[in-house]
Amino acid sequence: MSHLRLIYASRPVDHSPSLQNDILATAQRCNARDDITGALIAREDLFLQQLEGPPLLVDQAYARIRQDPRHEGVRLLVRRHTGWRLFPGCSMRVAPGPDWMWTPEQVAVGFPAKAPRPEIEAVFVRLWREGLSTPIRGFRFGRRMRT
Repeated sequence: MSHLRLIYASRPVDHSPSLQNDILATAQRCNARDDITGALIAREDLFLQQLEGPPLLVDQAYARIRQDPRHEGVRLLVRRHTGWRLFPGCSMRVAPGPDWMWTPEQVAVGFPAKAPRPEIEAVFVRLWREGLSTPIRGFRFGRRMRT
């Protein structure tokens, strides 16, 4: 089965824990409904999100995100078809911005939009390999999950 892999970058209009928790809860609900999986890197200066799933539904999800007033400067970075999912069974995984990723200075000058597609996709492959992402269920910004 062919899936669409879409990666976009945006800036959060507010980095408050309550707003980010609301964004994550919405993503989890809509993605589970639409058979979309993926991951979100959330920093004060950057949202970097990968969506994967049925092409029409991923495109519709991205259209909703582009209209969402909680995001600014939404930029499509990668859009390609693939035969597999990197985050199967996970409606949304979330990770803080890893220290090996772009600096705030690089983000400020638009580096994510200038990066080559393989480099952008490699960010999510590395998250998957290193197990840095956390399932959204039970995750809240501003506090640690209980284990």
